[in-house]
Amino acid sequence: MNDCLFFGSNEKPKLIKNKPNKITKPIQFKFENENENENENENQIKQISSGKFSIVFLLKNGKAIEYLRNSNQNPSKIQIENIQKINMGTQNEAVLTIEGNVFAKGLNINPKNPKEFINISSLIQDPNDRIIQDIVSGANSIYLLTSNQNVYGIGSNDFGQLGFDPEIFETTEKPVLMMKNVSKIFSGNSSRSVFLLNSNQELFGCGKNNHGQLGLGESIQETEIDKLIKIQNIPKGKIIDIQCGFNYSIMLIEDEDENPKRKLYSCGKYDYIGLGKNENTYEFTEIKSSLFENDNIVDFSVGYDHNLILTSNGKVISFGRNLYGQLGNGNTNHQSIPIQIELPKLRFNDDISNYHVSCGAWSSFLYYSPFLSFSNIEEDLINLFRRKEFCDISFKTQNGEIIGVHKLILQTIIGQDENQIEQLKEIISKKSIKEANQIFEIIYSNKSKINPKLYSEIEIDFNLFGSIEEKMKELIEYEKEKDFIIERKEKQYKFPKLILIMRSGLYRGMFLSVTDDKSNKVTDYSELSNKSFEIFEYWIYSNQLKEGIEITQEIIDEIKIGIDYFQLNQTHPNLFDLLINKFNNQNFNLNSKFLPNPNPKPKVKEKPKTKVKPKPKVKPKPKLKGREIRKPKAKTKIKTRKTQKLN
Repeated sequence: MNDCLFFGSNEKPKLIKNKPNKITKPIQFKFENENENENENENQIKQISSGKFSIVFLLKNGKAIEYLRNSNQNPSKIQIENIQKINMGTQNEAVLTIEGNVFAKGLNINPKNPKEFINISSLIQDPNDRIIQDIVSGANSIYLLTSNQNVYGIGSNDFGQLGFDPEIFETTEKPVLMMKNVSKIFSGNSSRSVFLLNSNQELFGCGKNNHGQLGLGESIQETEIDKLIKIQNIPKGKIIDIQCGFNYSIMLIEDEDENPKRKLYSCGKYDYIGLGKNENTYEFTEIKSSLFENDNIVDFSVGYDHNLILTSNGKVISFGRNLYGQLGNGNTNHQSIPIQIELPKLRFNDDISNYHVSCGAWSSFLYYSPFLSFSNIEEDLINLFRRKEFCDISFKTQNGEIIGVHKLILQTIIGQDENQIEQLKEIISKKSIKEANQIFEIIYSNKSKINPKLYSEIEIDFNLFGSIEEKMKELIEYEKEKDFIIERKEKQYKFPKLILIMRSGLYRGMFLSVTDDKSNKVTDYSELSNKSFEIFEYWIYSNQLKEGIEITQEIIDEIKIGIDYFQLNQTHPNLFDLLINKFNNQNFNLNSKFLPNPNPKPKVKEKPKTKVKPKPKVKPKPKLKGREIRKPKAKTKIKTRKTQKLN
């Protein structure tokens, strides 16, 4: 069963039957065919993305369910397998597969048949640059980040959002190269602007800027910026995310203090009341509110012109337009200043970092989706493979391109014999970069359908039989000397790198190396007491509690702080559940042991109340959607040639 709250427009598609067209308070969402007896992972939500014409739910099993707007039809499954990510725009829809292919549809992508998915990654001119690691949709454009850190754009360029003068071309049906050496792309499902972040943390933007939504300053108020321009005067800190509404942008920055705190900054037009403040701002300025002044921001989402925020204390905060109740405040009044939403009591029983908010055009969602689990190890390893900063061994392809992989994981899957590595290097040296990438993805996932021909070529030589999960578990036993070092006041502690990869979402940036360099140190837990750290260490290795150790309330609270920061609570059973269950059980046993005429019932009732203290109730994130997108004012432009001619 999925855990998801919904509010906002409930008319075409009718997400929840027998409910009003405008749902102004968060209520539980369930798929129509959801069955309590089904495998819980079958319908577990991984991502929700919604645009003007449809809402899509991506599930953990790589399949996606789509609800079409302006239609009373039942939801349908998207006929694409192994989906890793989905992004909806106003006029397009993009799907990224585990294999690194991108399928898209929409009027600006495939005008002859806009409802049909086509493989747009295969249209990239350079055949060695067609493995895609991330996608982002704007209102009517799609942006692709390749494994070589290059960004391509496809679709509409009416405001220069592809980085070209609209008089050269207003639309392109083939991807055009926008920028190299890019680490992240940012846009929004109703935005005609885009931001690109390079590896040096320099931010560039282009596209629609008629209300200062690019944050370039009051002196630059051109309607369109048709060349990527560096954004100056950005607040100090690490850029975590940027999301764009129709006429504004919101940036999440983590400051550089000893105890990092995340803050939100916005720029753009106040008329659309999505800024979180009562004034127009042409540069990114902080959104201030007592609701999250002393709290940290876990997640946020921007719709057409409404926003949702989730804090580390489980608050869900909203502001912006509210025509359909998408702010979740019980009415349809607009709200320019952040407010907290009342949430129903839920069975959500996990760390707050596993919850997400998602805004579409007119609806909002708060849902549970843990980042990492053993059951998804194949997908997680492929994602890890695509991150260059984790590579510690290189392979050269036929044309001299370099591919980096992870020796620790590679040896676990194909064997410890160095001759295996040399044999693999010889094979890769005769392949194109596309084939080489596919070979490594096959090895990391043991999936023949990535490329059946290549699979048959290497499966026997490299013993690609058996589950990846079992091979990863074997590594825990045989590679314990491959450690991270955690420095503590009393001594050093070592942890196997593989376990941290699987249980902390390594590729999400918690650790920045999987090399054998013993100098990599982690100091996050220097303040934990010896007993708390002993519990924590045993759980890392065994995923269970150590026998014969007494749990106190202080230990629960202390580990809670540590786990929140370290994000190692993503496997099941959850450490907090184990701690609290043992805490209650050991107190029950003590009562019955030491009381002459024990009457444990009152005691048992008292102790469970302590659950509230260590496990704060998780409040669902509401998702907000804004109003209908306005058609931009007509501009005098010279339409020249189509993209086909450009290429």
